[in-house]
Amino acid sequence: MLKTFAPLLLALALVANASAATEDLTLKADDGVTIYGKLYSADHPKAIILLFHQAGSNSAEYAPIAPKLVEMGFSALAIDQRAGGNMFDHTNQTVKHLGHAAEYLDAQKDLEAAFAWAKRQNLPIVIWGSSYSSSLVFLLAAKHPGEIKALLSFSPGEYLGQDGMVKAAAAKDDLPIFVTEAKDKEEIAKATPIFAASPAAVKVQFIPAVAGVHGSSTLRADRNAKGMAENWQAVTAFLGKVFP
Repeated sequence: MLKTFAPLLLALALVANASAATEDLTLKADDGVTIYGKLYSADHPKAIILLFHQAGSNSAEYAPIAPKLVEMGFSALAIDQRAGGNMFDHTNQTVKHLGHAAEYLDAQKDLEAAFAWAKRQNLPIVIWGSSYSSSLVFLLAAKHPGEIKALLSFSPGEYLGQDGMVKAAAAKDDLPIFVTEAKDKEEIAKATPIFAASPAAVKVQFIPAVAGVHGSSTLRADRNAKGMAENWQAVTAFLGKVFP
């Protein structure tokens, strides 16, 4: 009987632990906008990872991703950016309270607010973006040289309305970077010039062999059942290089 119910009991315990390790958080951007987020806390974290979502999305994009990062020893903050929406059956609280969805570049203020909060935690900082925010993280790193430990970018491109802006920012980023995209010629073509521009000594461009989807959803079983494990393996290997 114990063997029969052991997997279920373990699953319930993991859910309980994940719930106990999360808390809602609000930040204030420098223009006064309130940014809503969720903090996933690890015991004795080796770093804080800032998780930024794709267009039309929100912090729930990372609901199945952040707990895995906690298991790896990282705390993580996922925010609702002002350029977003209600994907993943979750209301983007920042957009709701602001009253409208903003433009992609406007959300840079939200990334800056999360970064300012992370600096106060006195931990190494890792920044992680998905789709449009995977482009914004290059701008964030370029603005704060030497203050960010590593950067992960899921499906970047010149999405910000000024051709070459992201590539120019990447050319200033010498921190370790990880870039990945869906197994798609168009996505690869968008990401490769940005990746190539970085002078980083540690840089990985991961193109999935099995399957990949746009943005951080490539790590979600409900979006990429076939390729999720392969993509997680690449992310884990990169973080292992940065935090041996």
